[in-house]
Amino acid sequence: MAVKAINDEAHFQAELAAAGGKLVVVDFTATWCGPCRNIAPLFEQLPAKYPKAVFLKVDVDKCSETASSQGVSAMPTFIFYRARTKIDRMQGADINGLEAKIQKHYVSSVDESGEDYGHGLLDLATFIQKNQCECLNESDDHPMTNALSSGAGHLASDCDEQLIISITFNQVVKIHSIKIKAPPTHGPKNVRLFINQPRTMDFDMAESHVSVQDLVVDQKDLESGAPIQLRFVKFQNVQNIQLFVKDNQSGEETTIIDHLAFIGSPIATTKMDDFQRVAGKKGESH
Repeated sequence: MAVKAINDEAHFQAELAAAGGKLVVVDFTATWCGPCRNIAPLFEQLPAKYPKAVFLKVDVDKCSETASSQGVSAMPTFIFYRARTKIDRMQGADINGLEAKIQKHYVSSVDESGEDYGHGLLDLATFIQKNQCECLNESDDHPMTNALSSGAGHLASDCDEQLIISITFNQVVKIHSIKIKAPPTHGPKNVRLFINQPRTMDFDMAESHVSVQDLVVDQKDLESGAPIQLRFVKFQNVQNIQLFVKDNQSGEETTIIDHLAFIGSPIATTKMDDFQRVAGKKGESH
């Protein structure tokens, strides 16, 4: 793999589309820019270090339409995309800062199993707005944030086996399936799904309200963390999703979830005002 030089706007859009769910890192550069020339040989080395990402180079003088549409006014500017959607950006010739951002976004672009979801589907972890997420009845020692990152620990319930998990996305997404990796004895069994609620539901509401879909989770899916397919047509316009875990597989007092992931796609946008909104919310989540 090597850095691909972009010829024009049509070529740029074609490369974004072809990348699917992979992380795309674009270097907006100019031949007359000294810092651009300094970082160029370092940027050229990145495809070998991050083979599951795509690296593009845009000469802003040659591709002025692309630079303008992406809001680039200073060089070098690096913009990060996934599923044709901007997820981050950085200005300046700072290779360490650039690699830090690549590493941050690269992890969620590479599925642990190496699984290719196809059809433009990807792990939506990048689009979760963590400061707007909430979990009712989580253990103080094992909060929900553990389960949103693979290998970061686990989520455990506190007083009894029930949980309400509320996940907010920083833009509207489509959700195709859910992955729940958990111990086969303590993992969720009956799960009710709700979308686009104005606030986090309480347990009485979750019991009584009409759900979008009810799942009965199989133990083998918990062990493998395999995607559990949803009624995709019902999850085409999701700003937030809430999971009511009614019980676990063996009736234990504590429910445990090692990893929770949502597979789908963002509703792609290239408007700069949308990008600023997404970037602002994203920054607030740290």
